[in-house]
Amino acid sequence: MNRRLRTAGLTVLAAAAAGALAALIIRGQISRHQRDLFSPRAFKRLAALGHIGKEPASIYLIRLLQDFIVWEPRKMLRERAQAIVDRMLDDAARLGIEPRAETA
Repeated sequence: MNRRLRTAGLTVLAAAAAGALAALIIRGQISRHQRDLFSPRAFKRLAALGHIGKEPASIYLIRLLQDFIVWEPRKMLRERAQAIVDRMLDDAARLGIEPRAETA
């Protein structure tokens, strides 16, 4: 009985450690993709848009993408970002959240 309890405890501990490691990796990837949104390389910006497009709507991402649209020199990437913003604004409206412009 004692051996089974010890094995179960080690299994739970290993699963918790694996979950914590996975969460750290995912958080790192999300922040890296958001940094790559303003990369000098267009392909990295496109990849970052693809990743951000899969994220749920948030005020932070909407504002980030609006800044990106103003900054982006390539029309194709601006249009892709605008499509993502439009989708996120629709999602936010369905949830009853209205993103407001910040006042200075």
